Amino acid sequence: MTDHPLPFRDPRLPFDLRVDDLLGRLTPEERIAMLHQFAPAVERLGLAAFRTGQEALHGVAWMGAATVFPQAVGLGATWNGELVRRIGEAVGNEVRAKRAQDDRVGLNVWAPTVNLLRHPLWGRGEEGYSEDPALTSAIAIAYTRGLRGDDPTYWRTAPVLKHWLAHNNETDRDTASSSVRPRVLHEYDLRAFRDTVRAGAVAGIMPAYNLVNGRPNHVSPLLSQQLRRWTDRPLVVCSDAGAPSNLVDSEHYFDTHEEATAASLRAGVDSFTDHGQDPTVITGRLRDALAEGLIDPGDIDTAVRRLLALRFSLGEFDPGLDPYAEGAPLDTPAHRALAREAAEQAVVLLRNDGLLPLAPAAGRTVAVVGLLADACKLDWYSGTLMHRSTPLDGLRERYGADSVRYAEGADRVLLKCAGGYLQVPETPETLGAPGRDGPLPAAEGALDPALSAGRTDLPPLTRGDTGTELALVDWGDGVLTLRTAGGRYLSVAEDGFVRASADEPGGWVVQETFRLEAVEAVEAVEAVEAVEAVEAAGAAGAAGGFGGGGAAAGHDGGHRLLHIGTGGYVSVAADGAKVAEEGETVPARRGTVFAVETVERGEDAVARVAAAADTVIVVAGNDPHINGRETEDRTTLALPPQQDRLWRAAHAANPRTVLVLTSAYPYAVPDAVAALPAMLWTAHGGQAAGTALARTLAGDVSPAGRLPQTWYARDADLPALLDYDIIGSRQTYLYFDGTPLHPFGHGLSYTAFGYTDLAAVVEDDGLRVGLTVTNTGPVASDEVAQLYVRRAEPSAVPLPLPLRKLVGHRRLHLTPGARTRVEFLVPVAELGHWDVAHGRWSVEPGAYELLAGASSADIRLTVAIVIDGEPSGPRPVLRRGLEAADYDEQGSTRITDRARTDGDAVTPDADHGRLLYRQCDFGAGVGTVTVSASGAGAVELLVEGESAVSVDVPATEGRYDYRTVEAPLRADGVRDLRVALHGRVRLARLAFTPLTAVPGKES
Repeated sequence: MTDHPLPFRDPRLPFDLRVDDLLGRLTPEERIAMLHQFAPAVERLGLAAFRTGQEALHGVAWMGAATVFPQAVGLGATWNGELVRRIGEAVGNEVRAKRAQDDRVGLNVWAPTVNLLRHPLWGRGEEGYSEDPALTSAIAIAYTRGLRGDDPTYWRTAPVLKHWLAHNNETDRDTASSSVRPRVLHEYDLRAFRDTVRAGAVAGIMPAYNLVNGRPNHVSPLLSQQLRRWTDRPLVVCSDAGAPSNLVDSEHYFDTHEEATAASLRAGVDSFTDHGQDPTVITGRLRDALAEGLIDPGDIDTAVRRLLALRFSLGEFDPGLDPYAEGAPLDTPAHRALAREAAEQAVVLLRNDGLLPLAPAAGRTVAVVGLLADACKLDWYSGTLMHRSTPLDGLRERYGADSVRYAEGADRVLLKCAGGYLQVPETPETLGAPGRDGPLPAAEGALDPALSAGRTDLPPLTRGDTGTELALVDWGDGVLTLRTAGGRYLSVAEDGFVRASADEPGGWVVQETFRLEAVEAVEAVEAVEAVEAVEAAGAAGAAGGFGGGGAAAGHDGGHRLLHIGTGGYVSVAADGAKVAEEGETVPARRGTVFAVETVERGEDAVARVAAAADTVIVVAGNDPHINGRETEDRTTLALPPQQDRLWRAAHAANPRTVLVLTSAYPYAVPDAVAALPAMLWTAHGGQAAGTALARTLAGDVSPAGRLPQTWYARDADLPALLDYDIIGSRQTYLYFDGTPLHPFGHGLSYTAFGYTDLAAVVEDDGLRVGLTVTNTGPVASDEVAQLYVRRAEPSAVPLPLPLRKLVGHRRLHLTPGARTRVEFLVPVAELGHWDVAHGRWSVEPGAYELLAGASSADIRLTVAIVIDGEPSGPRPVLRRGLEAADYDEQGSTRITDRARTDGDAVTPDADHGRLLYRQCDFGAGVGTVTVSASGAGAVELLVEGESAVSVDVPATEGRYDYRTVEAPLRADGVRDLRVALHGRVRLARLAFTPLTAVPGKES
């Protein structure tokens, strides 16, 4: 080793100088190569290969065995930043441990997700923390601090926040545009990112697939105008997978990939995640963009410098000084205990009339029933389980196996076809259930599990004289799974055959889901197996059917079985059941017609077990890979009909019925709330979920989780999925003025808490707020004290403000009779809003109320304060004009891109839209309005108390070809202005001039 290392190897020098030195030693080709997710080694300098991106949402994912913590939405339900910080630390240590075993594991972790849970039908709601930006950022700050570590120089891992920005829909996710008005942008969507970045433990962000205001997030000017101004750290922006190519291929935003790649780089994207592990496509595009003058070497250097800074902070060049370099143990007792603690703290008690807790007692029996009663579900971003605890496992352990009864509640069916029944060949693997004792076998790590193939080593299903009984579950919308008694799901591999081969549904394209499609009688007559199918189908219908209330009933022609993943129909041939052959899917006309014979209805089995027990625990919910996941939004808040029937059957047989909803998202179950004595909700709780639930039910732990999002009572309460205007459409607890099924922040415990002595003092730029919380009940428990604020009187300028807004929360533990003083320091800025009239953050002077309580609806104490300040005042339209997107209200419009690089315009959704701008100050009088617009149509202006003026906008040569048209307009004083948009016009701006202007001028 030399005594004079190269400067970039010298740990005595600051990182900035070392980065500059290393950058200067790289050739232009080596610099370009670093901009792909999989950067190659530079052997001549001793640089190792480097990859951005290691999934770590609630544990190390995709790289084999790791501790599996509750889903992110479950971590949000804990309302406990300190707990989540410890989880982040554990996950970071396991990333380091996995890295020591496998150098494919990256230290740049893509977590957490800080997208707000604005809409409960969003398929990826399981990945976020809350619908509230303050709670989301509090949990995200805690998780990133744990992931980052507390060393002042070196980072344990480098967290990247997902997904910038305003991304809450999987439907058309790479082509849909979120219309986000300035108030929503600044008060809501930017907030969670901003506060988390400012906390200092974030290494970068990932743009989302969608567009915002007509412009793809990967070329968003907000990356430079907002994100990079929040911190001095050189944040790394990593593209989402395939998103750079989407700019041309699906979004058609640019004509060539060179233009798109150049625009992304110049907007701030530093690392391109595209074309898997093959960097040649992206590096080729960058090389060509450079040759065409679309970028210059400085653009490349800027991105490389940020990437190198990231690598230095991870200790890559100082292994002897990096305190995390040695790695850490995996699967420690402390991590197992932390997983159980997290699962316990995530449980939310929704209602309880005294049935719970259910202490174990001699002779007391408990029935646990339902489709998730013996399930420990994982999601797309889970690691591989080393330990597994289902509700059934947990209850048997806590209450004793002899005291627990069980029924799953799946419909048990046979599928009959011409010449026999669908049959699973008998092999040890297809008949035996997966092992449950000891650590589970760890799957091999996969950098891209979407490429994992199904099994082809088992024989495909056949036809036989006796059929194989299958457990049929309808997960909603007619999406079915079929499973053998041995626990193997019917699945399809790449060869197109149907086998009983999967332990669970899963994969990027789920291969274990089917749909039964009714065959009309006339079609069945034409089928080879028509006669037999017709005779059997009638019997199946008479038995009550299945799949959402009798999907088989009334279809005397039977059913074909569609495999959803491939789109092929199951055909039972001599060589086995298949949905595809020689690369072609089986069409409907060639699909085998089946008659469904119900051996036992699930609700009958549930009722039988429920009636024989003292108390029934019904565990219902979702499979995270089906009907609500990445790429797929939900269609309804309703519990799937099959599961709805199960809790009703249990309750009819035994009134002492508890419903446990284990799900990645809220359900609308008003009948259950009205009928059942007790209900709980928990997200999928990871490896210790069953133990945690059993300990909660038994009273070993008093539940204290709180809902991180509003539970609406019905689908009709929801706005459209793509309506991002939470203000205009009254979304989330901030603006929803209806009656929710359960409010934001709701959650009960096994004790009671009193709130007293609320006081608030204004100190400089903050409010010091204190209150006393007392455990007035008989049980030690956590409580989550919540502090909200709202405007107490109308402001001078009418504008919709939140009904209440979370400004503080604290989870605390109190023994019976104990009390504690809780204090919050609330910045006065938290009382403000984005003032579109002046383009700034504003806190209106006047009276506000601070509300303390146990949820957003359970307010126990209120105190008023008065804030001094200067009122915003009316819009100074003579000085500032009007940006079209700065409206106060709108109808049937959307915000779109004024230019590819920057700016907003407003256009009608169809042919007509309307805008309202309140309290425009026209001064002593204006005589002319100047309309800046593109497209073709008309802009109609109506000043309060004056006659309407219509301005024709002539057709322009393109959407970015803006023209200005002047027209006479008479207005003075402070008036409301209404604007109507007609045709394909794209309004960018309005300007006003005094009466001396000459009307009718066009440029």
